[in-house]
Amino acid sequence: MPSFTFNPEQWLIPDWPAPTNIRAGTSLRHGGVSLPPYASLNLGDHVGDDPAAVAENRQRLKLPSEPVWLEQTHSPRIINAAHCTDGQNKADGSYSTQANIICAVLTADCLPLLICNKQGTQVAAVHAGWRGLASGIIEAAIEKFTDSHRELLIWLGPAIGPDNYEVGNDLRQIFMAHDPAANAAFTAQKETWHMDIYHLARQRLQTLGITAIYGGNHCSYREQEHFYSYRRDGVTGRMASLIWREQK
Repeated sequence: MPSFTFNPEQWLIPDWPAPTNIRAGTSLRHGGVSLPPYASLNLGDHVGDDPAAVAENRQRLKLPSEPVWLEQTHSPRIINAAHCTDGQNKADGSYSTQANIICAVLTADCLPLLICNKQGTQVAAVHAGWRGLASGIIEAAIEKFTDSHRELLIWLGPAIGPDNYEVGNDLRQIFMAHDPAANAAFTAQKETWHMDIYHLARQRLQTLGITAIYGGNHCSYREQEHFYSYRRDGVTGRMASLIWREQK
């Protein structure tokens, strides 16, 4: 079977040194059939869009198999995508060691993380909003890998950037209670703070001894042409961040 090739008009492809059998990407918002405010490649079936449009959008991805879609709950729960069944998919991340099992998360400002090992034998997709990040979803995902942490590669997909992520001091205190160094991810405004979710994720990963961290250079809020943003638009669609391993 030939290797799957992403359509560059539909996908943001990670710039990372993943093994050749790893396929990964985040969908862009154009190339689908959804009408405003979901225009146009909305892949979320829980945001009020026409279910027929969402189904057509998912078909247009032309993936080699159906992704394992999760019912995301802003939790630290990670499940084995190969064992995911209807009613058992409440989680905010999945992993797999089996070939051609597509791990997927949906976002529209929250941080998607895609993870693989350097051997190309295991992958994971993680949805890290601030709740999941604060409650340890990154740590939970890394625990699913048996490899040394030095053997892992991380890609940080498009999330809301620090210039547009305004939060209260209560949220800052939550992260600083876990690690006072988290203060570096917050920039004071008049009465609020700007939070850098990319910085917080990198801190958590580096604390685990992971240094091969890529991505983290987009802003879903600012880059309206390419990405959905819940903070910007309220009613909006969702991008999918996917990863799987092809059989070597």
